[in-house]
Amino acid sequence: MIRFSFVPLAAAALFATAPIAQAQQHILGDYYAYGRNADGSAYEGTVAISGNGNGTVTVAWSVGTDYSGTGVLNGDVLTVEWGGDHPAFYIVMPDGELHGTWNDGTGLELLTRTPR
Repeated sequence: MIRFSFVPLAAAALFATAPIAQAQQHILGDYYAYGRNADGSAYEGTVAISGNGNGTVTVAWSVGTDYSGTGVLNGDVLTVEWGGDHPAFYIVMPDGELHGTWNDGTGLELLTRTPR
């Protein structure tokens, strides 16, 4: 009879998410948002990125209207499903800014730690 132990599998799953959680730590926090809608109009507001403890983050925008989504950081690309037809994509820059696009590339957004 072969016996399987699920304890090593559970431990492996736990430690597999640890590097993901550590990698996303540098993007967590509050940001100032500066964006352009598809029609060219500008907007400003704030964004909060918080960790969910499962390798994902919650992104909450307050930019005249409130939005919320769930994101995954893969390398330096943050992909956020926010309820639109297309996800928002952000590149994490070396200086900590997030440069993003949404609405299938027709909307642009910059997230900074300090106001501009």
